[in-house]
Amino acid sequence: MKKHRKPEQFIQQPGYPGGQEAIKKVVRDNLRYPKEALEAKVEGTVKVDFDYDESGRVIKTRVKQGLGYGCDEEAQRVVKLLRFNKSHHRGKRVTFHTSINIHFRLPKASQRQTTYQFKPTAKADDNEQAKPATYTYTIKRS
Repeated sequence: MKKHRKPEQFIQQPGYPGGQEAIKKVVRDNLRYPKEALEAKVEGTVKVDFDYDESGRVIKTRVKQGLGYGCDEEAQRVVKLLRFNKSHHRGKRVTFHTSINIHFRLPKASQRQTTYQFKPTAKADDNEQAKPATYTYTIKRS
């Protein structure tokens, strides 16, 4: 008869739904490069320690290693968007501590903004002159 083994950790830390890939996707989709950092051409990594409660909400963030130029505040904002799995530990409220690295890399010049200009052809009536029209579309890529 096999002996039942207890888990090595008394309290299991809940994971993020979808795992690390889902966390990366949330960060990638919601991270906005701060204007000050973009103008100063700042790149690097912000290390954020954070706590989340038993319901999975991030309740406190601390910048362990920052860059400045608005990157620290943006990293904290993105971390606060994360929602972890709920946990139940014998009716006790438990706060979990973890950390994450948020990378700020300057977008390539071709990815920042692309502008296209179109000049449609306008048909003129015999009595009216055609007014030239120009449309500009700006497409921002992330």
